[in-house]
Amino acid sequence: MKPEVLNRIALRKRLLSRVTLGFAAGALTVLTFPPFSILLLVPVVYSALFVGLRGLSFGRAFLVGWAFGLGQFGFGISWIAESFYVEAERFGAMAIPAVAGLSAGLAIFPAIAAVLFAEIARRGALGSFLACLLFATFWTVAEWLRGHVLTGFPWNLAGYALVDYAALRQTAAWVGSYGLSFLTVFVAVLPGAAAMASGRQRLTVSLMALAGIATMWAVGTLRLQSDAQQPPGVDLRIVQGNIPQEEKWAPENREATFARYLELSSRPGNFDVLLWPETAFPGFLDEDKKARARIATALPEGSVLLTGVPDRVPSEDGTRYFNTVQAFDETGEILTGYAKHHLVPFGEYVPFRGWLPIERLTAGLGDFTPGPGPRTLALPGVPLVALAICYEIIFPGHVVDDLFRPDWIFNATNDAWFGTSIGPEQHLASARMRAVEEGLPVIRAANTGISAVIDANGEIVARLDTGETGIINASLPSARPPTLYASFGDWMLLALILASWSWAMAANATARYRRMRKTFMQRCG
Repeated sequence: MKPEVLNRIALRKRLLSRVTLGFAAGALTVLTFPPFSILLLVPVVYSALFVGLRGLSFGRAFLVGWAFGLGQFGFGISWIAESFYVEAERFGAMAIPAVAGLSAGLAIFPAIAAVLFAEIARRGALGSFLACLLFATFWTVAEWLRGHVLTGFPWNLAGYALVDYAALRQTAAWVGSYGLSFLTVFVAVLPGAAAMASGRQRLTVSLMALAGIATMWAVGTLRLQSDAQQPPGVDLRIVQGNIPQEEKWAPENREATFARYLELSSRPGNFDVLLWPETAFPGFLDEDKKARARIATALPEGSVLLTGVPDRVPSEDGTRYFNTVQAFDETGEILTGYAKHHLVPFGEYVPFRGWLPIERLTAGLGDFTPGPGPRTLALPGVPLVALAICYEIIFPGHVVDDLFRPDWIFNATNDAWFGTSIGPEQHLASARMRAVEEGLPVIRAANTGISAVIDANGEIVARLDTGETGIINASLPSARPPTLYASFGDWMLLALILASWSWAMAANATARYRRMRKTFMQRCG
């Protein structure tokens, strides 16, 4: 066999091994996120991709990065398939193709990061430190784009590997979750760079990794020890009705569903705010006087109910439907409401409906209409509250009204679509990161779980797990002063990246000057 043929075969084998390694590393990322949170795997998966991309051409780097993304999302969001089996006879056959297609599309973002890194690293002689910084920068840019392009899907950001580690996740208070991803990936690929380095440089890079972890831990620990504001003295009751999704909207189950929520809400104990999850009431509550009168009997004097309900408004174009949280006082009268503004594609509306002959997965009379955006509600006797319905809580910097800072965030959700999969745990992780970023407690009411009280440091104070029926009685945790991220948003990410590169370039220039000076002195000597 000719040498050039043997060479091509060897190149293909090496490419196949790197693609396989990329896919395996991507698949392992699911174990770095809750509920597993295996921290030691973080440097393994990202260093494997970092090392595997070195020396690759444009096309090969794209393929390896895409394989990593396919493993990352194919396993990381496999829980989405559960929603198709709620009505298996209608949508069950679409479950695997839908997850595979979505994973393949999302994998383009890691592929973009891989291509940009590999091209620049191949053309320029980068030191280990600059190479790691370059990789982390492009990875973070790709994550940011994933969170914004085509309505965005910032699920399982790299920084969420730290959510179960109290001190390490606190960095998000300054630079947000995208900034935390930047730092996480940068530190994670340093071991890979150390493995490729030699001699003194290997030791230097290894010490950098340890210093990065130690710095994040120390800064986070200091934040945890700082004083928060005084608790507002407000008592909450969260109700988790645990109604299976396939039963929730059945007409024959409506009374039983409503009765369960009323019974749980009426259990002994005092509260100022009663919290029901997304679409807890299976109907249009503001139009149902009898139902509101029954709710009034469960509300103590001076208390309010915040509940997820559908809403409809007549318009010139026909009836418009909204996914809302509405507030009711102890008389059953509606006080105010909030309409979800970040809707779920194919779940709450069908994109390009005129072109795509596809049904949406959720029951209803028509597509939902998005609300105007984040809003802070002022309720009698209750600290100012921001609302986030379902997956709105996954978007960093897009939960709180910047003009009217609230004292807490209420996340009404319905994760019944995803059964007992890892989806609800990952969703909860996003809510915890919003608490850290904003310096605000997040209170979560979920139909089948996970309902939780999360303090302003992202710590879970109380929770009801998936599949449990019951209530949480808890005091509203105190808020913290506005964080840097709450004040400046993703500008802090840009500042972090620019500062990192400025410091790196300055350090590189200083090192180069010293080498030149040493060489000059040796020649002169």
